[in-house]
Amino acid sequence: MYSKTIQKLIDLFSKFPTVGPRTASRFVFYLLKKPKDEIEKLTSAIKELKNNVKICSSCFSYFEGEKNFCEICSNPVRDKSLLCIVASDIDLKAIENTKKYQGFYFVLGGVVSKIKQKEVNELRITELENLIKNRPEIKEIILAFNANSEGETTRLYVERILKPFGKKITRLGRGLPTGGELEYADEETLSFALESRK
Repeated sequence: MYSKTIQKLIDLFSKFPTVGPRTASRFVFYLLKKPKDEIEKLTSAIKELKNNVKICSSCFSYFEGEKNFCEICSNPVRDKSLLCIVASDIDLKAIENTKKYQGFYFVLGGVVSKIKQKEVNELRITELENLIKNRPEIKEIILAFNANSEGETTRLYVERILKPFGKKITRLGRGLPTGGELEYADEETLSFALESRK
C-alpha cells in the first residue's frame, strides 16, 4: 500500500484518458526522482495552462490571446464557404498540419458510441446549429471524424441534425484506414482524404 500522498497523485493521474493505475504509478515514481525545480516548472506550466488558454467563441478550439476568437477564426483570408467539423482540437491540428484546407472549423467536443443520451448532451450541437444559422455563407460542411465505429456513429448523428439546413455535407474520402484515427494519420494520407471527400 502506498502512502496517502503517493496514492492521491496516482488516483489523479488515473483519471487521464488511457492511463490506468499502473501507468499512473510510473508517472508518480518518475516525478519523485526529479529535482524540486523540475516539479515546480511542471506545476507552473499547469497553472499557466488554466490561466492563459481559453476557448474560441466561434469554433470552440483552445487558444491563447487577448481576443475572443482564435487565429484561424480571425483570419480574413480563410474560405468562409467551408466548415470542417471535428471531434477534438487534436483532430483540428492534424488537418491544419496538412496545409490543404483553408476553411473554418468547429470542434464538436467529443464523439458518441451508440447514441447514449449522456454523450449526445456533451456535444456542442446547439452551438453548431446556431453557427450555421448565423453564417449563410457556409456552402459545404465537411464531417471529419475518425474512421471507426464511434466516428461513423457521430457522423451519421451530426448529418441527420444538419440535413434540414440544406447545405452540401461531405465526409473525408479514402485514404484513412478503417479504425484509423485522424491524430495518427500522416499528412499525406490526410491530404488525400480531404481532397477525395464525398
